[in-house]
Amino acid sequence: MEFLQNTEPLLRIFWYIAAPVTVIFIIQTILTFVGGDSMDGVEADFEGDLNGGDAPFQLFSLRNLINFLLGFGWGGIAFYNLISNKVLLITVAVFIGILFVAIFFMVVRVFLRLAEDNSFKMEKALHKTAEVYMTIPASRMGKGKILISVGGSLRELDAVTDEREPIYSQSTVKIVKIENNNILIVEKI
Repeated sequence: MEFLQNTEPLLRIFWYIAAPVTVIFIIQTILTFVGGDSMDGVEADFEGDLNGGDAPFQLFSLRNLINFLLGFGWGGIAFYNLISNKVLLITVAVFIGILFVAIFFMVVRVFLRLAEDNSFKMEKALHKTAEVYMTIPASRMGKGKILISVGGSLRELDAVTDEREPIYSQSTVKIVKIENNNILIVEKI
């Protein structure tokens, strides 16, 4: 970095932060994609809850420090010639660093949604309304079919009723009970 010898001290500091942090960021990214990233947090020698409640990531981690310094360093370099007030420049660089951490949080949240278990569970249908697809015979004399939307997907499920009259197609019903974990007991609304 011989070109830095004749630069102003603040710009030199931004470069000394941005260059090594960029290398570390690239290594972290490669390790993440090949599965070599085993720890995101930093061990602490004091008592305290840094987990942030239900958050799946820690606010104070090496990865977030790298993200902040990456945004801070490159933000300072990018705006150095545009902002002549050094205090304002450092403030903008800090804001860009915080923005990098926030963007990382949003990306992690999107990836965690991909890992959610969205498999269908019959219990999720209980007390919901549905539309009768095939007529449901009266007094459990046979099975009919209903269409129900659970978790954003439309399902066709077997249903019976305790009512004395059949429930015809395109009627609206409410699921009141589940039997044998596969048959829904419904009543007409």
